[in-house]
Parts: sequence; structure tokens; C-alpha cells
Amino acid sequence: MNEKVCCFTGHRELPDDQTDYIKKRLETEILVLAKQGVTCFLSGGALGFDLLAAQTVISLRRGHPKLRLILVLPCPQQAEYWNASDRQVYEDIKAQADWVHYVSQRYFKGCMHKRNRYLADHSGYCICYLTRLNSGTGYTVALCRTRNIPVVNLADSTK
Repeated sequence: MNEKVCCFTGHRELPDDQTDYIKKRLETEILVLAKQGVTCFLSGGALGFDLLAAQTVISLRRGHPKLRLILVLPCPQQAEYWNASDRQVYEDIKAQADWVHYVSQRYFKGCMHKRNRYLADHSGYCICYLTRLNSGTGYTVALCRTRNIPVVNLADSTK
């Protein structure tokens, strides 16, 4: 566990009517952690919450240059079947990340879980958007909780 690192995990689908609110909450929570000395943020790079969180860190770096974004990706082929606009957003984020780490060089059935374990294993905090426990996000949050990593669930505040 690294007390200066926070991971993000969340669902690929976010409610359209809550995206702006979720982004503002992300900004607030990131800045709260930054004041506590957390400077490194890990994103799994999936569509939805992961990419929104990565974009938020990139945006906040303008006023807080010590913030770092690390993309922890399951494999280089992650976005291979995404539509063109989603792939462009993904590539833009990759280009602006401070570091890109692949947990596997090839896709295999368990590489998403391997990425999720890496996030939990290397973080001291977790910010998530979790509404379904039976999901990759639920798996990652459960790992964090078993490691006594503080978890802030932004879905708890959007109802």
C-alpha cells in the first residue's frame, strides 16, 4: 500500500444527468487528497468513470503541477474494438499521462482482474463510482476494503 497514491475505479456507464456532478465531486476529492500529500493517481483507462477521472487529473494539473496520472492498463489492445471517438479520447489521455503501465502485453481472460488487483495493491486510497457490487468495480472496491484502504464512493452522494 502506498499512502501517496489513489486509484480510481468505476463503471463504464455513468448516468448522463449526473456526469457534471460526478466530475465536480472528483475534483473535490482529488484536491482533498492532494492537500494530504497524495500526488499520484492511478486510472485503469476503461471507458466511463476511469477516463473521466483521468481527464479530471489532467485538468487539475494546470493549477496543481505536482499531481501525476499513471494509467494502469490491462494490455495494449484494450481499446482495439472501441469506436473512433472513444479511441481518440483514450489516446489523448495516454499522451498526457505521466506514465503508462501495462499489466500484460497480451489480452487474456483474467487481465482485467490483474489490472484491478494492481490498482488495489499499489494504492493507499480509492475513489470509485460503484452502483453494482457484481462487477469489476465491485471486485476492485472489495479488494481495497480487505486491505483497509479508505474508499470514497461518489455514487453514494448522487442520489
